[in-house]
Amino acid sequence: MPTGAMLARFDLLHPKFLTQKSRQFIVAFGGGALVSAVALVLVPDGASKLSPTVAVVCFGAGGVFFYVFDRYLSQLKSSMGQLVAMLSDFVPEAIALGAAFAVGESTGLILALLMVLQNLPEGFNAYEELARSSSMRPSKLLTAFFFLAVAGPVCALTGYFVLAQARELVAGLMLFASAGILYLVFQDVAPESKAETGGLPALGAVAGFSLGLVGNMLISAP
Repeated sequence: MPTGAMLARFDLLHPKFLTQKSRQFIVAFGGGALVSAVALVLVPDGASKLSPTVAVVCFGAGGVFFYVFDRYLSQLKSSMGQLVAMLSDFVPEAIALGAAFAVGESTGLILALLMVLQNLPEGFNAYEELARSSSMRPSKLLTAFFFLAVAGPVCALTGYFVLAQARELVAGLMLFASAGILYLVFQDVAPESKAETGGLPALGAVAGFSLGLVGNMLISAP
């Protein structure tokens, strides 16, 4: 996230650094990586440890929570809402990541890769939005993004040392986060990446998902 924020800062200082289509491609690439995390790791791994009823309840609860949370942030019209929204799916993912490594599951590696891929464009997009809508100085904004990054290792260590044996709880968190990711993709990422002419940004989503697919296949190979 801080890397994406610094890239966005450089882009704002040098507007010709990236074209509009390049920005849309970056955002769409992150969307593709998000969808691949849901389709290849979070949902399959989470659903395999729960009954269909519990899995649907966890997934549905995540969707409802993120919808209500998004409406609440919209009403607040707070400039920090984007940062909080990023944490809302980042935290359960990081907890699940730590728990996966603790029990020796290979999904931990691919989940770590996909989190990097999704958080870089998320950081890029969120910083640019905040820079335009907030009165905060760029240095303070960048500091906030660095503090967000610290939350990842803290949550991962919590999953590693505390929740490693609570497999059903971690599985529920995976499905809960999956619903939040899908909501984020269709509510924020897809509209931001749509181009009036040409389909290059949409191709970025395909590229992001493809990278997740290749990583998953390589790590899962016998």
